[in-house]
Amino acid sequence: MSEEGIVGTIGDIGAATRLGGKAIRTLFTSKFDRQAFVYQLDHLGVRSMAIASATAVFVGMVMTIQFGFFMEKYGAKEALGRVIGISEARELAPALTSLVVGSRIAAGMAAELGSMAVTEQIDAIRALGADPIRKLVVPRVVASMIVLPLIASVALLLGMSAALFIAHMSYGIPVPQFIGAALEGVTVQDYLSGLSKPPFFGFLIAVLGCHYGMSTRGGTEGVGRSTTKAVVVVSITVLVADALLTQLFVSI
Repeated sequence: MSEEGIVGTIGDIGAATRLGGKAIRTLFTSKFDRQAFVYQLDHLGVRSMAIASATAVFVGMVMTIQFGFFMEKYGAKEALGRVIGISEARELAPALTSLVVGSRIAAGMAAELGSMAVTEQIDAIRALGADPIRKLVVPRVVASMIVLPLIASVALLLGMSAALFIAHMSYGIPVPQFIGAALEGVTVQDYLSGLSKPPFFGFLIAVLGCHYGMSTRGGTEGVGRSTTKAVVVVSITVLVADALLTQLFVSI
């Protein structure tokens, strides 16, 4: 990476951190825009269910095929439900769903706010005496932190259902046996440790998406650059945050 790239990355980290701090402060000191929040719940949550569901189902199927092949080979296929359940609850449902859905969310935020930035709509909001962070950033951040855990919970259910189907059809594991092994292996701590990650991911995704959108310059070409940067940076950030949070929860 060149010197300019390093300086730009450090600048983006600082600007995104300031934006996140302002969003938290504005949330507790200003009137909350409920109408914008409800719209973002639909835009970020309901419209992301299709891609989240497809991801959960096919990942659950692939993981069951892969684990089942080797576990049957070594005579341990009875524990397949336990292995898939722990993997889905702790990692696959929360992290992979946040990665896929987060990329979609960040791209949408960057494109939408970037278009507003290059057409000077954000400047117009400031000129009218309104706070763009209250109207544009805070509803997106709060909605993202709420919808991602809900989507992850649905993804866990769909992933386990797909795994149950494949385990029964491909490896002849009875349904009660698979469910019993999964319930025996997955503890409340496993579920809570997995479900505790998406709110952090949601905050990071929304702040980064808003940052790259609101800092867009250079017309439609700039909107494209900002959208691409948002997707790349959010993907890397989710992976890094997942590693740190996993280590934290394991230590606890």
